[in-house]
Amino acid sequence: MRILYFGDIVARSGRDVVLENLPLLRREYNADAVLINADNAAHGFGTTPSLCKAFFNAGADVILTGNHTWNQAEIIPFLDENKHIIRPINYGDSLAGRGVCTFELPSGKILVVAEVLGAAFMESVENPIEALDKMLQKYHLGTNANAIVVDLHAETTAEKNAFGLYLDGKVSAALGTHTHVQTADAQILPNGTAYITDVGMCGAEHSVIGFDSKAPIARLSRRFPSERLSPSTNKGFINAVFIETDDNTGLATHIESIFRHF
Repeated sequence: MRILYFGDIVARSGRDVVLENLPLLRREYNADAVLINADNAAHGFGTTPSLCKAFFNAGADVILTGNHTWNQAEIIPFLDENKHIIRPINYGDSLAGRGVCTFELPSGKILVVAEVLGAAFMESVENPIEALDKMLQKYHLGTNANAIVVDLHAETTAEKNAFGLYLDGKVSAALGTHTHVQTADAQILPNGTAYITDVGMCGAEHSVIGFDSKAPIARLSRRFPSERLSPSTNKGFINAVFIETDDNTGLATHIESIFRHF
C-alpha cells in the first residue's frame, strides 16, 4: 500500500497550499490513500466541518486532529457524523467522535488509521499505551488490516521515540505530529514499522510553527505573554511523508520525508 500523510495544516497558508497541491502530490506518488492532520487548520486552532469537506473534496481520505480537537464547537457533531475524521483515541469513548478509522480502498484492502495523544505537557487523558493496546486487540496486520497507521500527537521527542519502539512490528507506521518542525529521522524500525518523530507542518514559511513571529519573539524578550498568537500570512510550504507497505505482512518497506515549496 502507498500512503501519503500531510503534517499539521496551519491556518490559511497551510490550507491553501494543501488544497492546491494535494491532487498533484497524490498523482506524483501514486498514493492509494491520503491522510492529513487538520488540528490547526482553522486560524491555527482546530478545524471545522466546512474545512474538512474542502479537504475531502481535494482528495483526502482520512482527516486527523489532535489536542485542538474541541476548539471549534461546530466540529463536535461532525465527528460523529463522518467516520473518516478521527480524534485522539485516548479521549475515551464517552466524548464525540472516534479514535480509529477503517478505510477500505477500491481494491478491497483495509487501512486502519488511529491517533493517540501524548501524556507529557498535555491535558489529562486516558493512558495512551492502554488505549493503543485496546485498539491493537481488535486490529492485526496481515489478518483484518492490510496496513495500520498511528499518529503520535505528542509534545516531546523522547515520548514519540518510546511510542515508536513500543509499536514497532505491531503497526505499519508510527508518525509523530504536533510540534510542526519536520525531523530528520525518517526510518524503518528493526521490526518493520516506519517511523518519524515529527512529520512537520503545512504552513507559512519564515514563521514560528505557522504563526506570525512578532508575538513569540515578544514573549521571549518580555518573559510574559504580551499578545495573542496570529497565523502568519506568508507563502505556504508542505511537509509530508510517503510510506510503502508490504501487502502480505503490512510492515513498511519504504518511508521518505517530503519538504516541498511551490
